[in-house]
Amino acid sequence: MIEIPKTYDPKEAERDHYARWEERGYFTPEINKDATAPVFTIVIPPPNVTGSLHMGHALQHTMMDVLTRHKRMLGFRTLWLPGMDHAGISTQLMVVRQLKKEGLSRQDLGREKFVERVWQWKQEYGGQILNQLRREGASVDWSRFRFTMDEDLSRAVRESFVRLYEEGMIYRGNRIVNWCPNDQTVLSDLEVLREPQKGKLYHLRYPFKDGSGAITVATTRPETMLGDTAVAINPNDERYQTVVGKTLILPILNREIPIVADDFVESEFGTGAVKVTPAHDPNDYEMGLRHNLEQIQVIDQFAKMTEAAGADFAGLDRYKARELVIEKLEALGLLEQIVDYEFAISKCERCKTVLEPLTSTQWFCRMDQLRDLALAKLRKDGKPKFEPEVPYEKVYSD
Repeated sequence: MIEIPKTYDPKEAERDHYARWEERGYFTPEINKDATAPVFTIVIPPPNVTGSLHMGHALQHTMMDVLTRHKRMLGFRTLWLPGMDHAGISTQLMVVRQLKKEGLSRQDLGREKFVERVWQWKQEYGGQILNQLRREGASVDWSRFRFTMDEDLSRAVRESFVRLYEEGMIYRGNRIVNWCPNDQTVLSDLEVLREPQKGKLYHLRYPFKDGSGAITVATTRPETMLGDTAVAINPNDERYQTVVGKTLILPILNREIPIVADDFVESEFGTGAVKVTPAHDPNDYEMGLRHNLEQIQVIDQFAKMTEAAGADFAGLDRYKARELVIEKLEALGLLEQIVDYEFAISKCERCKTVLEPLTSTQWFCRMDQLRDLALAKLRKDGKPKFEPEVPYEKVYSD
């Protein structure tokens, strides 16, 4: 006789049921023998290999599982495709932390050994994620499981890239990017934390070349003044109507720089006159393009000053350079004042290092044509359809 336990144990029951479903191929489209049946597919947003699943995963997986099982019961040939994402930089960060506990760095290991450790991490934590998916009861087709670095997927990425390049959709260009000096990588805007910070606003005097006085600029980053190639004012600012086109002498380096007029400048900020450092600020970069200004990189990828910053500054950390700039300007009588000021600062989402805007050669995708196609589809055919329509259709259109 079979002894029935007095207390129902869902863990045991669920494990047995799931193992049976998976073994008998209940989650494959082929379970439906009707080749003419309609098809329904979902690709799982692949969880990152950097850890374990959380409640957010559980929520979205539940909704996808409900949809998938419903379609399967309606007679669709149904595929919910499982997969896992390599999450390169995030995974690297986790492995670096692991090595740090062992008193090692990735440089100590060298490239090949470090890559081996990353794959070990993937095997350990990737397996944990797959077990969690099974514990959720997710009706995914395990026979088709994919990892983002599988050879066939890597081949598909290369093929897509080359096709888009040949179609003129992908191009290469020098642009200003969010650079993390610690992780040594470019970050997308989505990976940047914008945090309020109490700091200082420095008012610096830049003398006119003709000796007729000076113009005062305000900045939160005086160390970047070593890379200035202009000072800008708003063309409608009556205070500066007579100085546009005049030449200034950049303090410390004694470089000649022009005064330009640009609508981007906010007359209410600081003194209404702003220093322009095209190589170290995204707004200054765009302004530099509009006025054909030189780009001088004075901070490198390790957040240290370059030789272009001058012999006294080359090799200094950016914050040490800030102290020295202020010291020298004060000695020259060109530091007008320093005031308390609160502003937003950009940090790396992963390691919280303060980012450095740098110019870098990057790949870009032309979006105009894709944007117009997507908007036309929405406005003409009502596709995609959003539930609820408000506010998600507007978010999509924006």
